Amino acid sequence: MLRGKAGVIGVAAVAVLPLTAVLPAQAAQAREPDAKVVPIQVTGDPAKRFNLVIMGDGYTAVDMPKFRTHLAKHLNDLWTIEPFKSYRSYVNVYAVEIPSQESGVSCDPNLSSPRHKTPLSMAFWSGCEKDGIQRLLVMDSAAAKTYADLVPGATLGNRQILALANSDTYGGAGGTYATASGGNAMSALIAPHELGHSLGGLADEYDYYQRGVPGGTYTGKEPDAIHATLLTEQQMKAQKAKWWRWLGERSESGGIIGRYEGGLYFSKGVWRPSQHSMMKTLGYYFDQVSRERMTQRISAKVNLVQAQTPTDAPVGKDRVLWVETMHPTGHPLSTTWTVDGKPVWRGPNLDLSRLHLRKGTHQVTVTVTDPTDFVRDPAVRSSAALTQTRTWTVDTRLSTPPSDVPADFTTTTPTDQPVGAKSVVYAETTHPVTRALKVRWEIDGRHVRGGDRDIDLGRLRLSKSTHRLVARVGSKSRTWTIDAQTPTVKYELSKATQARAGRTPEYVFDGPFTMRLTGADDRPGVVVSEFRVDGDGWFNYFGWPTDSSAPWRFSENGTVIDSLTYGRLGKGRHTVEYRAIDAAGNIGKPGKFVVTLR
Repeated sequence: MLRGKAGVIGVAAVAVLPLTAVLPAQAAQAREPDAKVVPIQVTGDPAKRFNLVIMGDGYTAVDMPKFRTHLAKHLNDLWTIEPFKSYRSYVNVYAVEIPSQESGVSCDPNLSSPRHKTPLSMAFWSGCEKDGIQRLLVMDSAAAKTYADLVPGATLGNRQILALANSDTYGGAGGTYATASGGNAMSALIAPHELGHSLGGLADEYDYYQRGVPGGTYTGKEPDAIHATLLTEQQMKAQKAKWWRWLGERSESGGIIGRYEGGLYFSKGVWRPSQHSMMKTLGYYFDQVSRERMTQRISAKVNLVQAQTPTDAPVGKDRVLWVETMHPTGHPLSTTWTVDGKPVWRGPNLDLSRLHLRKGTHQVTVTVTDPTDFVRDPAVRSSAALTQTRTWTVDTRLSTPPSDVPADFTTTTPTDQPVGAKSVVYAETTHPVTRALKVRWEIDGRHVRGGDRDIDLGRLRLSKSTHRLVARVGSKSRTWTIDAQTPTVKYELSKATQARAGRTPEYVFDGPFTMRLTGADDRPGVVVSEFRVDGDGWFNYFGWPTDSSAPWRFSENGTVIDSLTYGRLGKGRHTVEYRAIDAAGNIGKPGKFVVTLR
């Protein structure tokens, strides 16, 4: 969605626009007591998590089931998109249900459409402005903040507001807060794009400012945006600038990461990393350049080290030092201990009694690092978002007073929903002062090897079925259901001129044709279907842009909708692959067929 030339619209016009000064009566509604905070996903103490606060506007009490449906669709799509998928465990999600007196939002879809009295005063056309942008969906930021303040523990520093409008019109905005229409066929993809602006500080990669009107030639200086440049690939490498570390790699959004002209609303004179990505075309993933920034920003909303042995006083050589860390769902963190600068151990606990320290004082340091492949910039890797340290002074003359701390679990991966077959599941425990507790892991009653505090299920190559995971410490246990059954997806094509069955079916069409994808799973929950053509980037199948129940339409030149082209497929032979992702994050094995368009 548009942020505006040189940042005029977006952060400035969406987040800072003083709507409260224009509409004080609507802002006052935020103090009404009928708003309800509903926890959707709670992975930990909100004071220690990144809190995504999602609120609706223009949903009456009767419309509230619709808001919940829209919310579920948005989240199911969000959890399939990296880095949200791998860092889902960092995020608490809270819905703020705000019954509106009227159904719908203002100026939807036209300036002549009714104005509605709603708690957030959401409106298209940049807030019902005659010279506004129809798709720019703004709201009363002060009211949104007031409602977000209802979530205990969520602060300006650790939360992100996303507001959904009760609308089927395509639209949204990204500034300090993000907005998106709730019911449009592409709504669930608008939200992560807008979060790219609001959370990631990413710019639009559109090569136009107004749809259908070429953006002209960029004549400014080297852009500040991490994913826009004037440099050639050779210059990027020589200067070690912009996305030089990713050049030449297959883009997560399709094609090769290189240098593609157009971006920042200009058609010429400025270049972006990928042919298409989340910040240019909804439906594709973030490419590596944007994904690295999003990983940094999500991680910066939490502390990698959540708790530790107190560091404010020296400890004795008989002490067990410990740290509790965050636990990404896609990979474990690295925890390394040093004594006087020399590495001595890896893991969440360090039993000092086993080190046989010489008499005197010593400095013990633990370094927790996120080794994710999503980050290559050393400055990002070494920042507090991805690397944190804690230091203790050990005095061998001290003895630790006895303390009776029973073995038990403290925080764990939530047990109320299945985990995927490639998830990392964690279990933190209590901390006796002179002994380290070890978590024992079992799958289907059989002991399996895991880490001290987490287990990487992806390494176990579990059979495609349902499994029971148990963590034990002392007499206590926690149990999870592992959903290792991958989802399936079926395709349905319009009538072909010719068709040939086989391992890879082939179809011939003499003109436009349609494709419907229908995902299915053995468990409840939304299944997200995707497809790609000729090995390009995976594209979210959302039905047809104007009607999510209608199939995707392919044609030689594509179909122009609101000045954008969908379903372009040149004449000739093409391979179409398709797959599905279930609510637990399992990705089904891709199927494929071949089509020839004559």
